[in-house]
Amino acid sequence: MQHWSTIADNISQATGKSFSVDNSQSIGGGCINEAFRISGNGQDYFVKLHSSAYLDMFEAEAAGLQELASAQAIKVPLPVCTGSNSSKAWVVMEYISLGGRGNMALFGQQLAAMHRKTSPSFGWHTDNTIGSTPQINTPNIDWINFWREHRLGYQLELAARNGCSGSLQRKGERLMESFDMLFTNYQPEASLLHGDLWSGNYSSDAQGSPVIFDPAIYYGDREADLAMTELFGGFGSSFYDAYHDSWPIDPGYKVRKTFYNIYHILNHFNLFGGGYASQAENMIGSVLSESK
Repeated sequence: MQHWSTIADNISQATGKSFSVDNSQSIGGGCINEAFRISGNGQDYFVKLHSSAYLDMFEAEAAGLQELASAQAIKVPLPVCTGSNSSKAWVVMEYISLGGRGNMALFGQQLAAMHRKTSPSFGWHTDNTIGSTPQINTPNIDWINFWREHRLGYQLELAARNGCSGSLQRKGERLMESFDMLFTNYQPEASLLHGDLWSGNYSSDAQGSPVIFDPAIYYGDREADLAMTELFGGFGSSFYDAYHDSWPIDPGYKVRKTFYNIYHILNHFNLFGGGYASQAENMIGSVLSESK
């Protein structure tokens, strides 16, 4: 492909080492991007590709990986460079050979350590994406206002634009007005979050050490990260026991985890449609009944 020579030049400039692409191997990249392992000059890199309009998304992802790495808690693939030409945008990062779930207790401990990195405000200095949906991170010192405006409210607005009105919107509005009751006796810190921490964005390296990737980072309630880990199957008792031993979870999490995951289910509806709207509506109804 014509863009490989441009990407190779981009890598050479970023690393100060000559690089040319001798081999490119397509590998799983999820639902949004193309993904490749490229090799040459004794070096290997992982590359994501999308249309050139997505350069901002890749630049935010690279910045997010750097932010996660700065916590010095969990291994992430370090970004090398980003770039674009007339047809493609890309992000290049170190290639890590992944496989298996590894040491889940260690992962729980490391995630708790990552969440210890905090910020004075919720959000982040730049917007990014959750999947390919814009994720607004305008900083706010008030967590409830941040979540109301930039998470739940934003996804409900997108759902309305995507044709989902009626009872979902009515219940969503009720939740928007009342969910501060979930925080009557709980004041979260602004912890560094992965932001999209389901099992597909976690693996282990050849030594069994935890590795996380594909972030949608911001600073927020650590419970939002934990809730996402439970949304599509969970990470097993050793992970949650180790996390809780490192940093105990507030009892109110049992209700708030459903509340936080409404954001992700609404986002799945806005990306993929289908039955996610009814799932979100059921979740909203559950939280409303618990918060009376």
